[in-house]
Amino acid sequence: MLRTSNFELRTPWRARVGAFWELTKPRVTMMALLTTAVGFLMGSTIYTDPATLIPTLIGAWLVGSGANALNQWAEHDADALMERTKIRPLPTGRLQPWQACTFGVTMAITGLACLWLFVNALATWCALTTLVIYVNVYTPMKRLSPLCTLIGAVPGALPPIIGWAAASGSLSLEAWVLCAILFLWQLPHFLAIAWVHRDDYRRAGFRMLSVVDPTGQSTARQMVVYGLALLVTSLFPAVLGAAGLLYVLAALSLGSWLLWTAWQAVSPLTHAVKGSDRGAQRLFLASVGYLPLVLGIMVVDKTFL
Repeated sequence: MLRTSNFELRTPWRARVGAFWELTKPRVTMMALLTTAVGFLMGSTIYTDPATLIPTLIGAWLVGSGANALNQWAEHDADALMERTKIRPLPTGRLQPWQACTFGVTMAITGLACLWLFVNALATWCALTTLVIYVNVYTPMKRLSPLCTLIGAVPGALPPIIGWAAASGSLSLEAWVLCAILFLWQLPHFLAIAWVHRDDYRRAGFRMLSVVDPTGQSTARQMVVYGLALLVTSLFPAVLGAAGLLYVLAALSLGSWLLWTAWQAVSPLTHAVKGSDRGAQRLFLASVGYLPLVLGIMVVDKTFL
């Protein structure tokens, strides 16, 4: 492993910028930014105000990036033990822990200040809640209890709440339904990831459900239960009048597809056969496709139909 001082002496500035960029977990942050934008658009009553939307997205991106950097700072020792994370900036020595911590705190504070100054107090408090739960509750809980997946789904479900609060200055029942959809979507998504990478999590000392229940029975059962709950909950925007027939058809078809994919993964998981990883990977990919399609159709249905 390279010493950071040596890295600093011989690494171009572009590589340094790239290392800090990796700390933000760009794909995760962009997905959170997408859901923030959806919350803003769904919470806009008459028209979308770019003067509020732009600082909302900037502030949310800064806070999310800061949270991800602080997560990597807190887990850099465990990241070094896992195949999927050992090439991150801290395990490879491209950055020192103090640099990641300073970067994360600076990004988070800047994002909160942006939301406070240019958006509103409610959106700021929602973003702060997201940050605190992710960094101070979910991150340490991964070493303590398989309930960490449920806790981690809370900050993952709050970005649309930030967007809704930014657009309307309040939180209606429709906003919490959108939050619930995001919450439930994450559970089969992350249960699938945790099953595929269970050996990594075991080496790192993370008490994920796939680690404490190696038979896979509990993981399989929860995948299906949460998939079914997501299917039902996804219809509530239409019940509340926030979406129409197009959305209902999309939510039913896509939710049924996701539930069927979860069901197909059940047998290999419960029998712990070799194909269990393939079933979990298919569920993960299905969940990745599900979310942008459902949210995109929801926005189109509200805006144009």
